Amino acid sequence: KSKPTTKFEASFLPDFLNILLKGGVHLPLTSIRVLDLTRLLPGPYCTMLLADFGAEVIKVEDPKVGDYARENEPKLDENSTFFHALNRNKKSICLNLKTDAGRESFIKLVKKSDVVVESFRPGVMNRLGLDYETLKEINPKIIYCAITGYGQTGPYVNRPGHDINYLSYAGLLQLMGERGGKPIVPAAQIADIGGGALPAAIGILLALFEREKSGEGQFVDISMTDGVISWLQILLSGYLANHVEPQRGEMELSGGRACYEVYQTRDGRFLSVGALEPKFWQAFCTVIDREDLIPKLAAPIEEQEHMKEEIQAIISNKTLDEWMVDFAEVDACVAPVLTFAEVLKNPQVRAREMIQPLEHRMLGMMKQIGTPIKLSETPGKIYSQAPKLGEHTEEILKTLIEEEDIDG
Repeated sequence: KSKPTTKFEASFLPDFLNILLKGGVHLPLTSIRVLDLTRLLPGPYCTMLLADFGAEVIKVEDPKVGDYARENEPKLDENSTFFHALNRNKKSICLNLKTDAGRESFIKLVKKSDVVVESFRPGVMNRLGLDYETLKEINPKIIYCAITGYGQTGPYVNRPGHDINYLSYAGLLQLMGERGGKPIVPAAQIADIGGGALPAAIGILLALFEREKSGEGQFVDISMTDGVISWLQILLSGYLANHVEPQRGEMELSGGRACYEVYQTRDGRFLSVGALEPKFWQAFCTVIDREDLIPKLAAPIEEQEHMKEEIQAIISNKTLDEWMVDFAEVDACVAPVLTFAEVLKNPQVRAREMIQPLEHRMLGMMKQIGTPIKLSETPGKIYSQAPKLGEHTEEILKTLIEEEDIDG
């Protein structure tokens, strides 16, 4: 194949190849190149969203260990299911950023990229000589996103932490659990994804949008603790107004009302009830044949506890399937608590294509979690499997050399 001879051809070719790779679809971020230095969950989830919508995400990994998520269990091949899920649609390049050669190659990539995402503790990139102030001198258009537990400022800057710690500092963990019990650790990583990955993706897109007007990049500072605090729009805003601390298990949307609760059925399954509004509560009470409870929707907490006991006794008389038949044609905000096996068979999940097939060259057909963002004209797409460690190192470094020769 002939090598491109003009700058236009050189810049056009990668986009053209990317479009072919993505099934001939020009996705919204096809022209954007992202250098991803992150590991584990928050950063990779953020860059997965960008990759699903066409960004060329180059995962920059340490040659010896790479992303720690590769080692998690269970595994599909030499890599974990966790890694395969988060790193689809990406490329992997191995660079030792502690060496001059590694830093030089990274800087060359920065010159040709739009976004850098990292999740090291503040100061790490400074010590490597690859901090934002340094990189923006090399590429003033670069958008640099740092995802950390506590952000780039404040007394906790250098503290280590995990999801449970950020939930603690934000005040959310204190409110999770049953009345009179201890705080309960959530099964999903709220701070990592809701407090870190999603705000990071939004921040990067905002910075890209602003760059279209100003021509300049900027620093995107994401604190997972900040992100969790921003989730407390109902509870914290109430405290700011009345200075009354909400109590675990007594809040309207967290165990305080009989209308918003989980009840166990005769077969040991569970039914969730979200009948907050009067019309839904009336419908629910009618189905369980307890119309006398309808006026008690907003009863005091002690009466709510008594109502829960009475409702639980009623729900225990039938199986989950029997209750779902009773509520099938009733608008009462009642749903079965599903297992993962049932989620995969659920017609709503299938209709929304939230589980999608991906052909893996070694493993055959595998299933992936779909993207939650649905665009009518340029929807996200799963077009390639997660990369092996350093799989694209030679290809990317060779392309950099060719581009340098062309730029001359």
